[in-house]
Formats: sequence, C-alpha cells, structure tokens
Amino acid sequence: MRAQALLSEEKNVQRGVEALLKALGPVETVRFLTLPRRRLESVRRHRKWQATLKPEKFFDEVFGTRRRNGR
Repeated sequence: MRAQALLSEEKNVQRGVEALLKALGPVETVRFLTLPRRRLESVRRHRKWQATLKPEKFFDEVFGTRRRNGR
C-alpha cells in the first residue's frame, strides 16, 4: 500500500467547495454551507436524554424484566 500525504486544510476546503459546486451548483452550495447547525453537542444531548429517563421503564425495555434487589 502506498502512503498518501494529507491535504492542507486550505486545499481540503477548496476541493470540498469545488466538489459541492460541481454536484449542487452555486445556489444549492451556498444554501448547504449556510444551513443552521441544529445538532446539540453530544454530552449535552445525552444529559438532556438522561434527565427524562425513567430507570425502571428503561431497564424493562432493555432487559425485558424489572430489576429487583439491585440486580
């Protein structure tokens, strides 16, 4: 296997934008690049999920039986 050098960040962005322009055209490329970032940071998202978690229901769904006596 032949080693491959990584592109500089600038060249990588340039090629990425060129690929988007070729595939989507200028209007859709701009639209794609300006899409709002809706994802929550993963730890924050996990904590938000945990805050709504009902432990007994969760264990029933995962294990199929209720946990008894801490087991």
